[in-house]
Amino acid sequence: MEIIPQNGGFSERLITSSLGRVSSTPSLSNSPTGHSHPSSLSKGGMLLPRSITGVAAKAKQLKPFATEDIRILLLENINQTGRDILARQGYQVEFLKTSLPEDELIQKIRDVHVIGIRSKTMLTARVLREAKNLIVIGCFCIGTNQVDTQYASKNGIAVFNSPFSNSRSVAELVIGEIITLARQLGDRSNELHRGTWNKVSTGCWEIRGKTLGIIGYGHIGSQLSVLAEAMGMSVIFYDTVYLMALGTAKQVPNLQALLQSADFVTCHVPELPETKNMISKQEFNSMKNGSYLINASRGSVVDIPALIDAMRTGRVAGAALDVFPAEPGGNGDYFLNDLNPWAEDLRSLKNIILTPHIGGSTEEAQIAIGIEVSEALVRYVNEGNTLGAVNMPEVSLRSMTMDEPNHVRVVYVHHNVPGVLREVNEILGGHNVDKQMTDSRGDVAYLLADISD
Repeated sequence: MEIIPQNGGFSERLITSSLGRVSSTPSLSNSPTGHSHPSSLSKGGMLLPRSITGVAAKAKQLKPFATEDIRILLLENINQTGRDILARQGYQVEFLKTSLPEDELIQKIRDVHVIGIRSKTMLTARVLREAKNLIVIGCFCIGTNQVDTQYASKNGIAVFNSPFSNSRSVAELVIGEIITLARQLGDRSNELHRGTWNKVSTGCWEIRGKTLGIIGYGHIGSQLSVLAEAMGMSVIFYDTVYLMALGTAKQVPNLQALLQSADFVTCHVPELPETKNMISKQEFNSMKNGSYLINASRGSVVDIPALIDAMRTGRVAGAALDVFPAEPGGNGDYFLNDLNPWAEDLRSLKNIILTPHIGGSTEEAQIAIGIEVSEALVRYVNEGNTLGAVNMPEVSLRSMTMDEPNHVRVVYVHHNVPGVLREVNEILGGHNVDKQMTDSRGDVAYLLADISD
């Protein structure tokens, strides 16, 4: 059974397994409508075996849908490992190396059940409204701000991401940028490429004994903390919640305290209304004279015109930016004033590292992300497992086996309002409920139940 978003409301339908049948009730329809999501969201799938009397039971096939009918669209050059995982399931997988303009994306998304993206594809409400068959979105990256998750939740579309897999790659990039800025390596390299030999030591420093200030002590910030201490740096960090420090790092009570003490400031926060222009003119004025700024989080976190002014006055001696408020949809000569009005001023500065959002762009990170997100998509399509979803309650049931021949898995997505579970249990009351789990998240509730005759 599945609650299917339709024209702003909900319609219901009962789903039966090819290996077991549940009789329908007069209040339920067995015929999907033209505007409903495909029944694969509500069906069982290739489930993992569980041990019975010490012997692993053979996994039970619970696919009343044909796997080749599941259509998947992967954009932005998703790693081969992830593509292989999905293809092995028998799904139809279409792969494109780039993102798509909105109108072209709307045409492509209308017939797909699963879409995989990275950071450049914008899944707005306008796009998702046309995705009549879409059941799940896989973000092969950390962030999900490119997806209208509120619209997705309201319409029963799960969203998965990879919050941890590229943390090490980003942390290593920041360490490299700290050393590069401290030694002005970017400027010296550019000069020598132009034929100019300029051997200087003025304004060049060791990072040993310097203080690194980390804004946001999550998966990236905490790994960076360990690496920086190994390089001989002192570490302080600021976060909105109290966290256990690693090594000898110390948490400071507020952002102002961090800015006044740190020689290097690095940002690792999500894109939220409260983090927009988190580092602006006032914050630059609070930083130590001759300090450095690094942003590998989100482009909206740093006020770029204010940074330009701070570097021109010498308040900030160097900066490294891997993210920007507006980023091109593909590779090419696009980082110009047409994209961001201050782009040419930024490019003209000394001792500034500008990279095209490559913090997580390593082979290791992309392989790990491909595995993590693709496996989450398979579990959701085949089993209804929502563990790791960013916009749905996290619900999982143990696998069914061939020793349960007359069982069927029921998936039910509904509004979180009183009385729904009572009605569901009345419907299921004529069957044996082997196992059942439900949870809610905001306005959305999610139920899994394995039932039999």
